[in-house]
Amino acid sequence: MTRGQIESKISEAISKFEIEQMGRGPERIRTIIFQDLIIIRLKGFLSPSEKSLAKTKHGIELVKKVRIALFENAQVELEAALKSVIDVGVISTYSDVSTKTGEKIIVIVVDRNIEEILA
Repeated sequence: MTRGQIESKISEAISKFEIEQMGRGPERIRTIIFQDLIIIRLKGFLSPSEKSLAKTKHGIELVKKVRIALFENAQVELEAALKSVIDVGVISTYSDVSTKTGEKIIVIVVDRNIEEILA
């Protein structure tokens, strides 16, 4: 597979993961591979209830805490989704949510330089 095909397949797998584990998929998703990093940017994934809740400081904190807890509890499923596309080991994952823009960033550090595999 080409880099673009792998990035597209990872986007599809992560979108499916978001639907199954978080209850809602993104409106748009983009994946970028850079050496041993997989960077995924999701847009439009907050539910109407989360958007409404995020209008206050306390609500923003609640949305972020719940999203982080859900994401951390689903690490095994996230790794399985990634491994369904490319055989790499996951070293660590990072995620953050912007309630202001409705975006989420996921960064996955893997055990090898994917660019070298593709070369």
